[in-house]
Amino acid sequence: MATPASELLTRAVTNVTPKKLAEEKLKSGKSIRVYFGIDPTGTKIHLGHSVPLRKMRAFQDAGHQVILIIGSFTAMIGDPSGRDTLREALSAEQVKKNFETYIEQAKLLLNTEKLEIRYNHEWLEKIDAKKMMELASHYTVQQMLERDMFEKRIKDGNPISVVEFLYPLLVGYDSVILDVDCELGGNDQYFNMLAGRTLQKAYGKRDKFVLTTKLIEGTDGRKMSKSYENCIYLTDAPNEMYGRLMTIRDDLIPTYMECCTDIPMKDVQEAEKAIKNGSTNPKELKMRLAREIVTLYHGKDAAVHAEQQFESVFKDKGVPDDVQEVSVKSGTSLIDVLVSEKIVSSKSEARRLIEQNAVKKDDTVITRVDAKAEEGIYKVGKRKFLKIKKGK
Repeated sequence: MATPASELLTRAVTNVTPKKLAEEKLKSGKSIRVYFGIDPTGTKIHLGHSVPLRKMRAFQDAGHQVILIIGSFTAMIGDPSGRDTLREALSAEQVKKNFETYIEQAKLLLNTEKLEIRYNHEWLEKIDAKKMMELASHYTVQQMLERDMFEKRIKDGNPISVVEFLYPLLVGYDSVILDVDCELGGNDQYFNMLAGRTLQKAYGKRDKFVLTTKLIEGTDGRKMSKSYENCIYLTDAPNEMYGRLMTIRDDLIPTYMECCTDIPMKDVQEAEKAIKNGSTNPKELKMRLAREIVTLYHGKDAAVHAEQQFESVFKDKGVPDDVQEVSVKSGTSLIDVLVSEKIVSSKSEARRLIEQNAVKKDDTVITRVDAKAEEGIYKVGKRKFLKIKKGK
C-alpha cells in the first residue's frame, strides 16, 4: 500500500468524529490503537470490505497498532445495519468456517506481522444477565430508535427484534475491552461505533474517535452485497475480476479509484473532472482502474493478461485462449454442468440466465432450461466461457 500519512483522515473517508480529537492524537507522534471489526457472515471478502481494511493498512504503514476483531460472537446475532429486514443469525459452526477464510483473505491487504487478531466471543460469551443490564443502562430506547433503518422498519410495519437493540451494545463493548484510540468501519456502522465511544467513556477508558469509510456500489449500482449478487471478490480469478470491474457505472470510477487503489488522489480528481466534462473516454479510465485492482491481488502479469483477454473477447468478439474445459456424459443437464464447474453459483442463477437469453453455445442462444450439455463452447453472461467435450 502507498497511502500517504497525510491522507489518513481524508482518503476514502466519509466522517471523523470528533475530528479535533483525531487530529490531536495523530499530531502527538505517539502510536495509537486502531481497530476494525468484521462479522464473518460469508466466506468471501469483496471490494466493499476492502475499503476499511485498506484504511487499516494505511494506519499500519504510518506506525500505528491495528487490531482486527472477528465477530465470532456477534455474527451469531445479526447486525441490522443498513437493512430493512431481520438478518438471519448464523450457527457457531458456520461462523467458525467463515472467519477462517476471512483471515486468509485479509492477509492480502494487511501486514500480518504487525496485526493483532482477536475474537469477540472471548469476552461476549462471558456476559451474564447482570452485565447485560449494566450495558443496557447506558442507552435509551429513544436513542436506539434514532437509527435510520429502525425508523424505516417502524414506518413500513416491519418487526424489530430486541436482540437488534442489544447488538450495538455488544460491539460497543468490544471497544471497552480493547481500550482503543480509534475505531474504523463502513459508514453503515456509524451508530454502532458511536455506541462504543459512549461505552468507553462510561467505563473510564480513553477517548476514542470514530472514522467511517465510504461504501462502494456493486456492479448493479446498489450497495455491494452478496445478497444482491453484485460483488467483486478479492478471490475472483483475474479475468473475472477485470471483466466485472469493466461493467461498473462510469460515475463510480473515481470512487473505486479512491477507495480500492493506490492511484494518487490528484489523478483521481482529474478522472472525475474528465468524466463530468466528457474530455476522456470513460473506458480508458475504467481499464486503468481494472489493471490497478487486478495487479493488487494477482500481480502485474495477471493484470496484463486479463486486459488482453478482455480486449479479445469484447472488442474482437473472440474466445479466451485459456477457456475452461470439462468432459461430460451424454444426456447430462447443462444447468448441472454450469453449477458443478462453478460457472454459476446456483441452479436458480443458471435458469435465470437462460430465461434472459444470456447463455449461448457456439453463438446459438440456449432457450430451454432443461437443455442437455452438448459439445461446444458455451458463453454464459458477458464474461464466462466453458468448453464442453463428450466424455465416456
